[in-house]
Amino acid sequence: MYVRITINPNQMSGEPCIRNLRIPIATIITMIAQGITHDKILEYYPDLEKDDITEALNFAAETVRERELPLTKAE
Repeated sequence: MYVRITINPNQMSGEPCIRNLRIPIATIITMIAQGITHDKILEYYPDLEKDDITEALNFAAETVRERELPLTKAE
C-alpha cells in the first residue's frame, strides 16, 4: 500500500502525486531518468522528503508490472 501517493480527480487531472502536493509521480521519475540526483530533486522541491522519492519509484515499478506494454523484440 502506498501512503505517500495520492490520486485526486480534481487535482493535476487525476495524475498520481506525492501527498497532495501537486508534484506528479511522473515528474519525479522523469527527473531520475534524466540523471538528476535525489538530493537535487529535494532541493528543487523542498516539500518533498526522501521517502517520497522512494515511494514514487516503487509506485512506478508496480505500475509497469501491472500492464502489458508493446515492446519490440531485442535483436
